[in-house]
Amino acid sequence: MIRTLEAAAAWVDEVGLALLFPKADAVLPSLWEQVNGSADENWAVRDADGSFVRWSDAMSFLWRAKDELPARGLVCVGKHVARVATCVSPALLPVLVAANAAEPEGDEQRVVTAVAEAGPLTGPQVREATGLTKKETDRAVAALHRKLVLTNAELVEGDAGWGAIAHDLLERKWRLAALPARAHARHALARHVLELAGELTAADLAGLFGWRRREAAELLEEVGRGRDETGFRIWTPQ
Repeated sequence: MIRTLEAAAAWVDEVGLALLFPKADAVLPSLWEQVNGSADENWAVRDADGSFVRWSDAMSFLWRAKDELPARGLVCVGKHVARVATCVSPALLPVLVAANAAEPEGDEQRVVTAVAEAGPLTGPQVREATGLTKKETDRAVAALHRKLVLTNAELVEGDAGWGAIAHDLLERKWRLAALPARAHARHALARHVLELAGELTAADLAGLFGWRRREAAELLEEVGRGRDETGFRIWTPQ
């Protein structure tokens, strides 16, 4: 089981793309499973009455690692896929960005401008810089993670002992080189996920990246072998 940042980074480098925690409808491996040894939600140690005693060793490590991996430039972490925390290897990141990046809109642009001018900012710092409410800020930041404009930079310790994630421009944080063409990137990403998962439906692929099912099916036809099941089609690697 993984218990060092170096081992976690090496595993993410190997798989390219993974969730931080498992998600029932997302066909990607999770770092939690590698740290914990299973997908079980045994996050805490509890006494005989079921009361919380402490976090499990696996959760204690992963909760720290999710912040230290991006802070040390080992793994890109953010809510970039399936609307949940995702780990992306630096090697695959240009492909993901080229395939799925989108332009900021409305309040999102105010957040981008603030981060571009001030450097990495936490949610409260974004609110102070933009005048947006907490709800508006949270919504904009989440959208900017999905659009691969912002990403996690580091944990900033707070006065009360609780930290907050600082968000930075993804392009600045990871110093991305020239990106592949969008069509080529989506083709490569579909192939990568299919090989990683072993088999996919169009809904599986579309759900990860917010693509149309028709486009996902067309990509899978190009990179995999399809077979018809009862009411749907499944693709496996060629």
